[in-house]
Amino acid sequence: MNRGFFYFLFLLFFVSGITLQAQNKQLPKVHHAEPLYLDLVRDLGARKGEKELNVGMEFSKNNNYNEFTYLTEYEFAPVDRLGLEVEADFSFYNNRKNEAKKMNHELEALRFSSQYSFYVSEKSQTTLAVGYSQILDFNDFKNFNDKQIVVGTNYNPFFIAAKRWGNNWHTLLFFSPILEESFEHDEWGMRWEFNSSIYYNLPGTGHYVGLEFNEALEHDEFSMVIHPEVKLKVNEQLAVGLVNGFSVNHHSENFSLFGRLIYEL
Repeated sequence: MNRGFFYFLFLLFFVSGITLQAQNKQLPKVHHAEPLYLDLVRDLGARKGEKELNVGMEFSKNNNYNEFTYLTEYEFAPVDRLGLEVEADFSFYNNRKNEAKKMNHELEALRFSSQYSFYVSEKSQTTLAVGYSQILDFNDFKNFNDKQIVVGTNYNPFFIAAKRWGNNWHTLLFFSPILEESFEHDEWGMRWEFNSSIYYNLPGTGHYVGLEFNEALEHDEFSMVIHPEVKLKVNEQLAVGLVNGFSVNHHSENFSLFGRLIYEL
């Protein structure tokens, strides 16, 4: 647990260094349609004082078990262009078979993230950003009393490039190497994630439809999940996101359904 606290302090120092570069004057901002499944820390080009609360639920059907995942996120911008986020993920499993790996109800992870938009161009309708997430992995609930609570951590820097094409079309690229450390087994691993998305904003509304492609490379094995999604703007503060998931080459996962409730404070 001491190591987890050390990594959290590291994140705070990282955020402090970026904050020194942020400006207090009113800066340009380009509106981008952003992913619903792998969402961003805060709006690209965030403005000081922006706050958002997200609640999400996912159901995924696998060959050997069903998984229910719940998440809660709190996002805020302490200064212009800098977004911070705290997220908690919970997982619950049922219908497990003998060949399924041992899984139980668990607080799956805590995520502490920062994101800074270092380039915003209204002329080219483009925004570039960098960020970092420190992810703490937890043991199963039933093992909290007699085993290590924090079983590992992930070091997760990332880069984002987003462009708006005219009034209604939006594209976004997300690239991230993830370094994984297991405290239980004293092991290290590496995987790479590359996510791309394209969206169409329905004219005159805050609604949009699109596709999100979530790709990963780990141990020389490539996997991809395609997420068709729609965002419905209920009012100025509230929006609902609906996402379906289809695995292209991961044979153990059949499909998934995900919903996200987005509330701007």
